[in-house]
Amino acid sequence: MARKKHNRETELLARIATIKVKIASLGEIRPGSMTEQFNVCGTPNCRCKDKDNPRKHGPYHQLSYTRNNRRTSEFVRAVDLQAVLQQIADYDHFIAMKDEWIDASIELTKLRRAARRTGGKP
Repeated sequence: MARKKHNRETELLARIATIKVKIASLGEIRPGSMTEQFNVCGTPNCRCKDKDNPRKHGPYHQLSYTRNNRRTSEFVRAVDLQAVLQQIADYDHFIAMKDEWIDASIELTKLRRAARRTGGKP
């Protein structure tokens, strides 16, 4: 049983080390979600107001996120779109790995505590 706990501890420590390396390899991160917006302008006789075949302006890419309990929305230029989408994807990976790191650390702490109670090695 003590050997099984030791193997699990080794696995958890290796998993945490792998997570740290993966997190360090991420690029820039930012939270949020991207949506496409289309709009109607105020110009009379514009294509967006055509009664038979209205064609709205757009797409405009809008990033929305919450940071420090403040909801923010901003438009993203087409030239920056791919970079921002990559930042969002890297943020999502960061959050998933952070949660995995926390779960592994909690399990590791429980294993070590159980080993101390039974007087064995973790």
